Amino acid sequence: MPELPEVEVVRAGLQRWVAGREIANAAVLHPRAIRRHLAGPVDFTAQLRGRTIACVSRRGKYLWLPLGAEPIAVVGHLGMSGQLLVVPAEAPDETHLRVRFTFADGGPELRFVDQRTFGGLAIADLVPDGAGGLVPAPVAHIARDPLDPAFDDDAFVRRVRGKDSGIKRILLDQTVASGVGNIYADEALWRAGIHGDRPGSRLARPQVRAVLAAVREVMSAALAQGGTSFDALYVNVNGESGYFDRSLDAYGREGEPCRRCGSPIRRSAFMNRSSFFCPSCQRAPRSRPGDRR
Repeated sequence: MPELPEVEVVRAGLQRWVAGREIANAAVLHPRAIRRHLAGPVDFTAQLRGRTIACVSRRGKYLWLPLGAEPIAVVGHLGMSGQLLVVPAEAPDETHLRVRFTFADGGPELRFVDQRTFGGLAIADLVPDGAGGLVPAPVAHIARDPLDPAFDDDAFVRRVRGKDSGIKRILLDQTVASGVGNIYADEALWRAGIHGDRPGSRLARPQVRAVLAAVREVMSAALAQGGTSFDALYVNVNGESGYFDRSLDAYGREGEPCRRCGSPIRRSAFMNRSSFFCPSCQRAPRSRPGDRR
């Protein structure tokens, strides 16, 4: 699933190509792509026709396109395989094209392509975010991400240290900090030298801050390389894949030597996915009497 760096790359591309353009029409080619827009395809199209995309915003893994002066926006989540592509109007349809946006200027189209149809689009009201801004109502519960200038480091440290869950599980909790997924959690924890099963409540404040710094480092590095891509399902708006997979230190490197100490990287099952870590640099926590099981 695309994580914060991948979604931010898409946001920046969309800002360049669709901000300020008037929507001529929106054609829904698969109803599942707008299943969260409960009023259905006809209403979805009617609300968009003739409106101008003011800008392209993001929180965590969610994107939204505010529509003109009214407090509404198109909200999108890419899911496992969703792509928002900007392509010439004459380009042939993609195999898994779900929604097509055409513009009054006759220029390149915006297309939502989704092979597995886990992602989707909807129109939602914008509501105050408590900090002077507006966010779509379905996104209001999502925390700011660690690259957001308004992210509260002290609040993050308090929340992590108040939880008995493992630190990796906490990092994946989008109500604590958004945008961190499986890949970047493993990478950040490797950089910080902390095992993902270490309970937040057992981490000292400097350790939590080290994890947060590592999250920012790995996300910034991934952004600089266009995100992480293992197949054709993650691409930017021009259909190009990211290259950060070539720089991964832990994720996907089972059996390969740790770049810090040389020990073979291990893989373990985690929430129907996998965790990758160095058994020497990231020592697993020992159980203590009275620990909850």
